[in-house]
Amino acid sequence: MRVLLFTGKGGVGKTTTSAATAALAAGNGRKTLVLSTDPAHSLADTFGVELGAEPTEIDTGLYGQQVDTQRAFESSWREVQHYLRDVLEQGGVDPLEAEELTVLPGAEEVLALLELRAQVAGGRWDVVVVDCAPTAETLRLLALPEALGWYMDRVFPAQRRVMPTLRPVLSHLVGVPMPPDRVFGAVERLHGELTDVHRLLTDPSTTSVRLVLTPEAVVVAEARRTLTSLSLYGYRVDGVVANRVFPADGDDPWRARWVAAQAEQLAGIASSFAGLRTWRSPYLPAEPVGLSALTELARDLYDADDPLELLETPEPLSVERVSSDEFVLSVALPHAERRDVDLVRKGDDLVLTVGAYRRVLALPSALRRCVVDGAGLRDGALRVRFRPDPDVWMRQ
Repeated sequence: MRVLLFTGKGGVGKTTTSAATAALAAGNGRKTLVLSTDPAHSLADTFGVELGAEPTEIDTGLYGQQVDTQRAFESSWREVQHYLRDVLEQGGVDPLEAEELTVLPGAEEVLALLELRAQVAGGRWDVVVVDCAPTAETLRLLALPEALGWYMDRVFPAQRRVMPTLRPVLSHLVGVPMPPDRVFGAVERLHGELTDVHRLLTDPSTTSVRLVLTPEAVVVAEARRTLTSLSLYGYRVDGVVANRVFPADGDDPWRARWVAAQAEQLAGIASSFAGLRTWRSPYLPAEPVGLSALTELARDLYDADDPLELLETPEPLSVERVSSDEFVLSVALPHAERRDVDLVRKGDDLVLTVGAYRRVLALPSALRRCVVDGAGLRDGALRVRFRPDPDVWMRQ
């Protein structure tokens, strides 16, 4: 099983690259599903075929799917939505407004990931290629499984332990109904499913992310930030696809200026993403639509490389005991700037913020019994030093 996720700034050609990679994989004899988690689906247009909520055969061994997130939302989240609507209505909110307010932001993308989990767990495919939403939505989405896990582990158990006989009393005291068991069950089920998603997407033997960009300053800058954020959340990026590269031949002055500007950005890409495989796709004279054009594009893009090769990447998070009285927690943060990084210890958690993104790291047992002794950002990694707390170190 191989899972490949493609993401990038809107308009850089990630859907085309996803579709082309899937077409080449299927052409090489691998049973392949290309699945779109982007609410603004364009996968069907790229292949020039009709695609729906279930895997649809495009060609021998190649299937496409555009997830019907509304249907998935209604089947997976109905119990929780009904409870939230009841709470709002008891607070005096108009029923129609309550209905609209309980459509949770980001729910569509979450449920698309649950569909990915279901397709992988079914064992039907050799390869699953994911056409992700544009960068910002993808990062918010990939942060959710771990964030919900933190909430479930720390907050939800206390709510669940309330005895059923006490719930009416508490509901009267706080003025809102306590969630019934079926709501707890729905949230716990979602938690379990998202935990499976996170495990799948961070599995170094199966899954990697590829960044799609065009050689333009604004796009490359966002791709660098995306690499930082994906590393923060523990996702492995193993390659970069540079699309719409102008050929250097010809004497047209307009194109020559573009060639020069792109050459500068391509040099920056080589240094910014050193250690990652980089592929280039030329600016084509016509839009690649349809299976034949996509397959040809992928052959030119990957050339002699295996598009499904799982390239080695650094461990995104590791703990090392460097001496008898010092541990070091390392978090890969390529391109992070010192001024954008904030670190706070809160109980058994380490709260790490990089720019607009935050991750709550649950510390392993040994580090929970330590105090933070300093931190430094060097060579694309944050290294946090811990030393044993003599008051608790020997306690088990």
